[in-house]
Amino acid sequence: MKAVLDYLNTNEKRFVDELGEFLRFRSVSTQPRHRRDMAKCAEWLGRHCRSIGLEARVCPTAGHPVVWARTRLRPGRRPHFLIYGHYDVQPPEPFELWHSPPFEPTIRGRSLIARGAVDDKGQIFAHLKGVEAYHKTDTDLPCDLTFVIEGEEEVGSLSLPLFLRQHRRELRCDGVIISDGDMPAKNLPALTYGLRGVAAFEITLRGPSRDLHSGIFGGSVENPAMALCQLLGRMRDGKGRITVPGYYADVRPLTAAERRQFRRLPGSEESHRRSLGVPRLFGEAGFSSVERVTCRPTFEINGLTSGYQGDGSKTIVPAWARAKITLRLVPDQKPETVLQATIAHLKRLCPPTVRIEISDRRAAAPYLVDPSGAQARAAMRALRSAFGREPALMREGGSIPIVTDFKKLLGADTLLLGLALPNANIHAPDEQLDLDCFAAGQRMSALLWQELAGPG
Repeated sequence: MKAVLDYLNTNEKRFVDELGEFLRFRSVSTQPRHRRDMAKCAEWLGRHCRSIGLEARVCPTAGHPVVWARTRLRPGRRPHFLIYGHYDVQPPEPFELWHSPPFEPTIRGRSLIARGAVDDKGQIFAHLKGVEAYHKTDTDLPCDLTFVIEGEEEVGSLSLPLFLRQHRRELRCDGVIISDGDMPAKNLPALTYGLRGVAAFEITLRGPSRDLHSGIFGGSVENPAMALCQLLGRMRDGKGRITVPGYYADVRPLTAAERRQFRRLPGSEESHRRSLGVPRLFGEAGFSSVERVTCRPTFEINGLTSGYQGDGSKTIVPAWARAKITLRLVPDQKPETVLQATIAHLKRLCPPTVRIEISDRRAAAPYLVDPSGAQARAAMRALRSAFGREPALMREGGSIPIVTDFKKLLGADTLLLGLALPNANIHAPDEQLDLDCFAAGQRMSALLWQELAGPG
């Protein structure tokens, strides 16, 4: 392993320069005008994989291509692991809030600033460099590795489940590795062993057949905007509990060991409050903020639309009102069960003076892997060696729906080993990758294969 780690250290500057090339592609999957940029980025990535000794191909889909790459296969049965990432990025707007152009990578101190620097180009690139170090030093990898790097993560991974089904045989693996998330602090690497699930829908209340003059008709008909606000207000009580009957029935309780681990994470309630700029925190009683955002379910209003919203006033009773809703779910909640119960509760409470419509339903299950399992312990050893620190165990509040597809279609659990610091500005202006974490991530990746393939 010394040759591998020495190679990573010697080539650190070159790796940053190559990552800069990767970051210059405007691979914004949500904007049709960047479709050619997406294709060029995928082709560059495929060529780069081949240049470091991987077999690689760019696989067309109904949307943006998937880049597939794998190490040289050895005869006999060896452990096989899949590394997942994505090359598409969020839109960079608003441009005026960036301190340097989003697609011109800029180094400030030990931070590399660019759109996609940490979500997810920098993180998947760390794994590619770890494998390159094996190939370029003629060091035998103790397992077979396959990379699946998609171009639609930021738009819901629409094509990837079909790709997994079509290539299920060659992608069957002993485990999946994803670095597309956070670590709590620069001196505290972490294994994320749980993700919240998500269910989403839109609710529309319809009243009169058209917008009405509020002076002539106001007071004789229900205002859909008022009715919607009152209806949604009944979904949560004053103590932060969701009022849908049975909402918490399947929620797995936190263990004492988990709560001890969460207390290891940096920050306090007060620092959390200050970072958010709110006068006071709010949440379900009996839980810390860390526990609320990672291990408890929620009901969130993501957007409200109704009536006139231009300059000045327009005195109307609007014909309709609409809200976008997401439910964050935790183990062992079943998304469709919770979604049905929530919609049924809304329909029961909806006043007869308006008509209710539910649309755009979708859901993804929560995910949990045993943090005491053999693969999790192997990942913790690799983190400890790479960062020189005792790693933490944590759960994430967000959702990565494709993780449940890996389990369902490939039969494999996923290890989540994020390299993004809390100040990484993911999805925001001045997105940044800490270069020390980038280097440590390469070491972690190189060490991980020895740990996963080793005895026990």
